[in-house]
Amino acid sequence: MTDAAETLPADLAAAHAMILAERAARLSAESDRRVLDIEIERLKLEIARLKRERYGQSAERSARIEQLELSLEDLEETAAACEAAVEIAAPQPRRKPARRPLPDHLPRLRVVEPAPEACPCCGGELSKLGEDVTETLERIPAQWRVIQHVREKFSCRTCQTITQPPSPFHAIARGRAGAGLLAEVVFNKFGLHLPLHRQSERFAAEGVEIDVSALADWVGAVSVALRPLVAAIADHARAGPRVHVDDTPVPVLAKGKTRTGRLWTMVRDDRPFGGVDPPVAAYAYSPDRGGEHAETLLAGFSGIMQADAFAGFNRLYEKGAIVEAACWAHGRRKFYELAQLKKAPIAIEAVARIDALFAIERDIAGLSPEERQAARAERSRPLIDDLALWLHHKRAGLSGKSDTAKAMDYLLKRWPAFTLFLTDGRVDLSNNAAERALRGIAVGRRNWTFAGSDAGGLRAAALYTLIETCKMNCIDPRAWLADVLERLPGHPAKRIDELLPWNWKSECHADAA
Repeated sequence: MTDAAETLPADLAAAHAMILAERAARLSAESDRRVLDIEIERLKLEIARLKRERYGQSAERSARIEQLELSLEDLEETAAACEAAVEIAAPQPRRKPARRPLPDHLPRLRVVEPAPEACPCCGGELSKLGEDVTETLERIPAQWRVIQHVREKFSCRTCQTITQPPSPFHAIARGRAGAGLLAEVVFNKFGLHLPLHRQSERFAAEGVEIDVSALADWVGAVSVALRPLVAAIADHARAGPRVHVDDTPVPVLAKGKTRTGRLWTMVRDDRPFGGVDPPVAAYAYSPDRGGEHAETLLAGFSGIMQADAFAGFNRLYEKGAIVEAACWAHGRRKFYELAQLKKAPIAIEAVARIDALFAIERDIAGLSPEERQAARAERSRPLIDDLALWLHHKRAGLSGKSDTAKAMDYLLKRWPAFTLFLTDGRVDLSNNAAERALRGIAVGRRNWTFAGSDAGGLRAAALYTLIETCKMNCIDPRAWLADVLERLPGHPAKRIDELLPWNWKSECHADAA
């Protein structure tokens, strides 16, 4: 290896030139880093702003967020590479960057660096003045262990009767998997969208081989064990005054090819109008998109249903128990596409007018139904009346075959459903709550490709119901699944509501207190 001293210049002029060159390189790199830092902060603010927005067109917003997050990731990697290059080229003391403190709830392991036994200067005795602590975040691979449940046998010396404690309950019948492992497998598949064959490969890499068939058996058994909770969540959704309903296609394997099934969601979320009942998302699977499946999902529900203009819902509205509330995000989307693709002036103005309504909704989110209705009467109704006049005026000059006319007709033909929000403060302006509930399924489709059968679709609907409801109630789905699977075999059926996510959360808080 070449000695660093050999590369130093021999004369003062050359040394001066070298210092200037290094300084110029460092200043250039620092300038590049400042530019990157500014762009990184801009992207972070933009992402935060988009994530805060709860209304508006969800598809375009989520796509924009994904695009920005990818750009931010790339810029941060580039900035780190620039900083590392500067450090290698010209090592120098630099200020400590501001870092977020490491989580307080994590356990701390103290590693005390060896200290000299005597003063390195004079050999004298040392006395401790204090210490500096530098923390590093580390991850220890998952620990596997076999839990042995020992039941000792005893014999009475008087009557020879043999006594033994009863066998403990298993999370699933005749299962050799603990509740924590079952929860991880289920959450990995339906919460993190990790297929069972990939989980099997991961477990094998950690030294524990578990066949995919065994993992599949566990998932099937868990879905059966948790059926009472799935049914209770669906009943809670139907008991609300308003639900959001939507569906998404799911590829289903059928004799060497795939066909398209549907996963439906029914979301109850009263928080936008100040409701205190817990939010839930209940899912259902069907092999096709027939309207009868929607009727089955909503059987027993009476109230407001926020949905798109799917014709299969018409029979529900005709019966009178369910009132239609149309989705302004869907109506806006048709104009937005024309504004983006064709720069159509009418479409651009329509988007601006609808956005003004959403801006009002952001201001009144969380208020009581009465307060929302009053605010809408004062602020939204004039905009709606003006919009109706404008739509009729512009529509009269358009051909019925034009895309802009079709976008207008989508609103005008359903005007009572679109304007229901003016007279009922419980109605939202959009059906985004249901679209958010289906977003994870859309992500999962790219990973698990298809459901193996209709029965697999039914299992997916049940387990999505549990996991998404936990998320909506700010509960760790894996922790909830592990605890409930541990307790469920010995839990009284009449008290099943105690294990529902929102009640489980309250009980955990009470125990902690």
